[in-house]
Amino acid sequence: MSSSTHPVDEVLPAPRLFVLGLQHVLVMYAGAIAVPLIIGRALKLAPEDVAFLISADLFVCGIASILQSLGATQWFGIKLPVMMGVTFAAVGPMVSMAISHSGTEGARMIFGAIIGAGIITMLIAPFVSRMLRFFPPVVTGTIILVIGVSLMKIGISWIFGLPFGPTAPKILSPEHAAWLKAVTDAAGAAGSAVPAPPAGLALAPSLPNPAYAPLQNIELSLVVLAIIVCIARFTKGFLSNVAVLIGIIAGGVIAAALGLMHFEKVASAAWLAPIRPFHFGMPIFDPILIATMVLVMIVVMIESTGMFLALGEMTGKKVTQPMLSSGLRMDGLGTLLGGIFNTFPYTSFSQNVGLVGVTGIRSRFVCVAGGVILIVLGLIPKMGALVEALPTVVLGGAGIVMFGMVAATGIRILGAVDFKGNRNNLFVVAIALGFGMIPELAPSFNIWLPKVIAPLIGSGILLASVAAVILNLVFNGATGKADDLRTAAMSSEA
Repeated sequence: MSSSTHPVDEVLPAPRLFVLGLQHVLVMYAGAIAVPLIIGRALKLAPEDVAFLISADLFVCGIASILQSLGATQWFGIKLPVMMGVTFAAVGPMVSMAISHSGTEGARMIFGAIIGAGIITMLIAPFVSRMLRFFPPVVTGTIILVIGVSLMKIGISWIFGLPFGPTAPKILSPEHAAWLKAVTDAAGAAGSAVPAPPAGLALAPSLPNPAYAPLQNIELSLVVLAIIVCIARFTKGFLSNVAVLIGIIAGGVIAAALGLMHFEKVASAAWLAPIRPFHFGMPIFDPILIATMVLVMIVVMIESTGMFLALGEMTGKKVTQPMLSSGLRMDGLGTLLGGIFNTFPYTSFSQNVGLVGVTGIRSRFVCVAGGVILIVLGLIPKMGALVEALPTVVLGGAGIVMFGMVAATGIRILGAVDFKGNRNNLFVVAIALGFGMIPELAPSFNIWLPKVIAPLIGSGILLASVAAVILNLVFNGATGKADDLRTAAMSSEA
């Protein structure tokens, strides 16, 4: 390496690039596959469509990581070692959209919102640095805490059963269903005086579901959790960083041995297939859904700003204003590509930023190699089908760790906040956390509110974000600084 070459710009030998790039892929893999699984199943898509979402996600992860690390003109890419992945911040709003509109129509609405948000994100990226003062650690820590707590519900439902489909918490009474069918048939008979049932009338579930929370599921999820804890406790370095992935693989092996995992779809999936844009049809652009996703992306960009500043500190390369704008603009371009290629909003993955600090390898070309590996994995449908075949109970044990770690990161950031000298910060966290829990604990709270704003207020993450920003302004004013954001990001990756 020339003495004039910064370690960030060092091109390592190909075999070393591959091994180090694969390490980055393994560290992020569990988090990368979680979001398409959550959204695909919330949309009630067919298993092969969920598998396609996983492949599309890996494919765009690779493209976005290459563009972010390698750079694409002076406008896109921060040119630091960054791995891009789907942000968990967008899960809450997207699940709300999926519940309101399931199937391919819901997918088209979600992708339309993502494309619109990606375009707007690229336009506003240069101005986000001016908004840093609205996002001090008390705000960002609270938002990340609410993201983790909100996601925990999904991890828990993976263990005990899903709120829809074959493991719904309740089953309809057969007698009631038969009565409703008889009345409907009688109303439809020629000359019948029986009035037709009102449109949308359905029976409420009334019998306990025998498929809900079986002991076998609880035991298997606890085994997966125990494996992850043991690896994290008794190993160090790389193995400790991939504890969640190892736990998922071990859980899959156990599930297959118990006959809970089926491989018919894996066998029938192709070895190689392109990722077609607009797989579910042309996107539907809804202004309210786009506005919802733009709010998410503003939060994502603030989080990315902290990650970029921390990464600059770790690599010894000063992050300038143009670099920061290029990195944030790439968040927007990655999100736009996500919407086009049937996947979701993108951001820098924090666990990979932490890995740079752990390994000391600062070359951005390592993440370029990781991006190439992700593209190849995305083009192999069997990989997506294999992940989709995993029973949700296996993911449940890992989900508690993954989503709990998100919440723990928020707590760690809040640990640096001054609560003794400024007890107003307690009000910011307490009230914003309460707002964030409203959709989780009272999902029908918006029953009398306009349906058009349901996705906007149906996400606890968005409610908490808006509440935290407003409350911080009321109590503390606009006091956030770039140094505070860098410190918070570095403490969360320590």
